[in-house]
Amino acid sequence: MAAELTAHQLIAQHRPTLDLALETIRTRAYWSPHPEHPKAYGENGSLDTAAGKAAFDALLGTRLDLGQPGTDGWVGGEVSPYGVELGVEYPHADLDVLLPAMKAGQKAWRDAGAELRAMVCLEILRRIADRTMEFAQAVMHTSGQAFMMAFQAGGPHAQDRGMEAVAYAYVEQSRTPEAAEWTKPQGKRDPLALTKRFTPVPRGIGLVIGCNTFPTWNGYPGLFASLATGNAVLVKPHPRAVLPLALTVQVAREVLTEAGFDANLVALAAERPGEGIAKTLATRPEIRIIDYTGSTAFGDWLEANARQAQVYTEKAGVNTVVVESTDDYKGMLANLAFSLSLYSGQMCTTPQNLLIPRDGIRTDQGDKSYDEVTADLARAVDGLLGDEARANALLGAIVNPDVKARLEAAAGLGEVALASREVTNQEFPDAVVRTPVIVKLDGAKPGDEAAYTSECFGPVSFAVAVDSADHAVELLRRGIREKGAMTVGAYTTDPEVEEAVQEVCLDEAAQLSLNLTGGVYVNQTAAFSDFHGSGGNPAANAALCDGAFVANRFRVVEVRRPA
Repeated sequence: MAAELTAHQLIAQHRPTLDLALETIRTRAYWSPHPEHPKAYGENGSLDTAAGKAAFDALLGTRLDLGQPGTDGWVGGEVSPYGVELGVEYPHADLDVLLPAMKAGQKAWRDAGAELRAMVCLEILRRIADRTMEFAQAVMHTSGQAFMMAFQAGGPHAQDRGMEAVAYAYVEQSRTPEAAEWTKPQGKRDPLALTKRFTPVPRGIGLVIGCNTFPTWNGYPGLFASLATGNAVLVKPHPRAVLPLALTVQVAREVLTEAGFDANLVALAAERPGEGIAKTLATRPEIRIIDYTGSTAFGDWLEANARQAQVYTEKAGVNTVVVESTDDYKGMLANLAFSLSLYSGQMCTTPQNLLIPRDGIRTDQGDKSYDEVTADLARAVDGLLGDEARANALLGAIVNPDVKARLEAAAGLGEVALASREVTNQEFPDAVVRTPVIVKLDGAKPGDEAAYTSECFGPVSFAVAVDSADHAVELLRRGIREKGAMTVGAYTTDPEVEEAVQEVCLDEAAQLSLNLTGGVYVNQTAAFSDFHGSGGNPAANAALCDGAFVANRFRVVEVRRPA
C-alpha cells in the first residue's frame, strides 16, 4: 500500500509543535497544545462531548478487530466501576506469531530517522486528541474516574505526557550528529581521514504493562518513548482497563500504515481471565524494554527477573505531608481536603500520612491543637463533599473491591476523625462511591507504626501525631528511604523547618511541594514542567519525563570508513 502521509506532509504539520515542546522542556514554562476544557472540542474534526459519548456507546458489545497477525481467539469482559458491561472483545495473540511480525517492521522504522519517527508519533497523538471525548468515556468506564477527570487526565494531560516523551526522545537521539568527517594530523605524513555515520538503533520490542487507574496517562510516556526511539511496542493492558489502550493501538496502527510503515510496530496483547501473561511476556527474549505502573510486589519482580530488558517502573510509596505551621489555615485545609478526595485517593500521588505535632501548629487564626487540626480537616472534607453531585464529580467510583476492602478495614486501625460514607450516583446507581476516611494515629506508638508505614491505596489517610517538627522530619526521611514517595508536601512558616524538609527531599530524591493553598495540588503534575516521580527512591526507578527515561531505549551504532 502506498503511503498516504508523506514525510514532507508530516514534517510540515508537526515540526512547529515539536519545536514548541522542545523549547518548553528547556524552559519548564506552562504550555499545552491540548485544551483541557470540553467546550474547546467539536471543531476541526474533533468530537464534541455528545459525539464522543455516541462513539463510545457504538463500541459497546462490539469486536475490536485490529488486523493483528497471530490472533487465535477473542477476549473481553470489562465491567465499568459504574456498573456498565462494556462487552467489547479484543484479539488474543499467539505470541510466537505476533512477536516475529512486530520485529519485521523495525528496520524501516529505524532507518526513518529520529525526526520522521517523532512526526509519526505526533500524528498518532493528534488523531487521539481528535477523539478525546470518546477516550474520556473509555477511561471513565474502565478506571472509575469521574467524567471531568477522565476527560482531562485521560485526554489532554495524557497526550501532553506522550508528547513530552517524544520531545525527550528526539533530544537524546539528535544529541549525536548523523555524520562526521574525522581528520587526525600525522605531522609530515598524510592525515588520517575517516567518514563516520552514527545511527540510533532500537533495543527491540518494548512492552507497556498498563494500569487500571490511569491507563493512558501512565501508558503513553513509555509507549511513545519506545516508539519514537525506533522500537516496536506491545501494549499489555490491565484486564479491567483494556479499551483506552486498545483504541490507542488502533489509531497507531492506522497512522503507521498511512505513513508507509508496518502496522505491527504497535500491537495489543489482551489476555483471557486469569491468564496472567505479564510474567510470560516480561521474560521473553524479544522483549527488551518494559514500562510498568502498579504494585510494588510485581514491580520488584520485574526488576529482579526481566534481566534481558531495560525495566522502567512506577510502583507505590507512602506519600507524606508535614503540617508544622501555616499563614493560610483555611487555604491549607481546602487544599488538603481536595487532594484527599480527588478520585477517591486512587492516585499514586495522593497524600496518605499527615504528620502533625501533638502540641499543635501555629496559624493565621491562632494556635491550633492536633485535635483541632484533624477535626477542621474532617469538616473541610465534609464541606467539600456535602453536595452529592459535587461529591460524585470529585470522587468518581471505587475502582475495584480491594480498594473498598482497605477503606473498610482502615476504620479499625485507630480513632476515626472522619468516617467514610456512601454517596449515591443518580446516573449510575450501581457505582460504589465512598468519601475518604481519616484515622488518627500516634507516631510514637510502635503499634501504630505498621499502619502508617504501609501503603493503603485508596481514600484512606492517617493524621499522625508527632512529638515535634524534628520528629516529623525524621519520620519523613525514614518513610521515603524505606517505602518511597511519589510526592511530599509541607506546610511551614519556619525557614529552618522548610530547609530541613527540603534537605530530606534532596537527600532521598523525592518531589516536594511547599505551602500549596490555591488551585495547585500535591497530587497533580504538569507535563513539560513537573517531574512525576524521581527515579531516586523506592516508589519508582524512573521519572516522567527526563532524559534518563528515553536515553537507554536505543544505542548509537557507528559505521566508519576511509574518507
